[in-house]
Amino acid sequence: MGRLAKIQKALSEKKISLKEFYQDFIPQIKNRNSKTNAYIEIFEDELDAQKNRSDEYRGNLDGLPIGIKDIISIRNRNLTAASKILTGYRAVRSATVVERLAHVGASFCGRLNCDEFAMGSSNENSAYGPVRNPFHLEHTAGGSSGGSAAAVAAEMCLGSLGTDTGGSIRLPAAFCGITGLKPTYGRVSRSGVIAFASSLDQVGPMADDSLDCAILLQAIAGRDSRDATSLNIPTEDYVAATQKRILKGLKIGLPKEYFNMKGLDPEIEKQTQESIENLKKAGAEIREISLPHTPYGIAAYYLIATAEAASNLARYDGIRYGKRAEEFDSLKDLMIKTRSEGFGAEVKRRIMLGSFSLSAGYYDAYYAKAQFVRSKIQREFLEAFKSVDLIFSPASPSLAFKIGERTNDPLSMYLMDIFTVSVNLAGLPAIAFPIGLSQSGLPIGAQFIGRPFSESQLLSAVASYEEGFPSKRGALQC
Repeated sequence: MGRLAKIQKALSEKKISLKEFYQDFIPQIKNRNSKTNAYIEIFEDELDAQKNRSDEYRGNLDGLPIGIKDIISIRNRNLTAASKILTGYRAVRSATVVERLAHVGASFCGRLNCDEFAMGSSNENSAYGPVRNPFHLEHTAGGSSGGSAAAVAAEMCLGSLGTDTGGSIRLPAAFCGITGLKPTYGRVSRSGVIAFASSLDQVGPMADDSLDCAILLQAIAGRDSRDATSLNIPTEDYVAATQKRILKGLKIGLPKEYFNMKGLDPEIEKQTQESIENLKKAGAEIREISLPHTPYGIAAYYLIATAEAASNLARYDGIRYGKRAEEFDSLKDLMIKTRSEGFGAEVKRRIMLGSFSLSAGYYDAYYAKAQFVRSKIQREFLEAFKSVDLIFSPASPSLAFKIGERTNDPLSMYLMDIFTVSVNLAGLPAIAFPIGLSQSGLPIGAQFIGRPFSESQLLSAVASYEEGFPSKRGALQC
């Protein structure tokens, strides 16, 4: 049972009050954030309001601190996407997911750091500095939802929301030893969330374990009329799903392309093989499957994602909101200077790549081919699910690396998403969860991938694994 469920239980049984909880929590979040940089802004007024409230706990998420990634709108709060170009902008409304959490009483304790406009795998692209891994402060927390993962791991919130465009929930979850769920595309509303790549982005919960993720998903999932990509498919009882034990008899596929890949860290490979043996012990049936277009996933993803990013980020022009260049000679000069000053290097790189792939003469050669590969990847997954229930793989090819180690090698950084991007291209749900520790104490994570709208099955599978093979938690350095 994760901390969110434990605190809920303790409050319900009146073993602790919200005031007592916040008396310990407030100094802890401030102290640990000074070391990890997980929060861009801590909402001290909200923390004080919860600490000083006189009424009792009313159930569900009432008064419980949830962190929100800084590309998800919270009404009347700053919203920057960790970018200079949105300096001074305040959200005029809350995102649907925030409204739904507020409806069940959640308290929002701050804006969580992330890669600028969610573009990155290490949370080093933030205008507010990198997020540090709570277990090894000189190492990255992963990206782009690094703040969301680090805040949960360092006990600076009871759960958080991240976004996943190509692995941005699952990679930091693996790096920080927590659980992160990327829902099926359309399961959770994107309304009020700053767009990176609209056909790939998805909001999801990050927390200690499957039960805590289920509690958050229960609150945010479902159709939203303000999001045309939100699907009208009934939600399930995700919390109840974590009480089921389903590994026995479950058919689990191992993509041979994922396990014969060069560059997989030996410690991750060893721990993943041990986890496969654990699945067998639990009664799961392991089958080898093939997803032959996997090697092309990274190329297809970075063409599609950057093309959509170039379109989405055109709105940041220095005129409508956010930063505006102080000196300019014309309207065109204003836009150029504002974007040059406001965007970071990685965002500029992706805008240029996306603009190039959409330009005349290159559209068919690059973008159209990438979409063709995407359709192939989708069909391969659906074909695989005719013979297996879930797919299992590592969540990352490497352990959390040192901050600054890969910043001068963008291609190496892009390859960090090799196990995760295909899931987004196919619009599938996937969940990353801890399976062990490296010799140096860095967390190691794996992922289950499921059929569309199989979030309950994913949560059940992870809950079953957690019960049978609990993972050790590393020692915090913060």
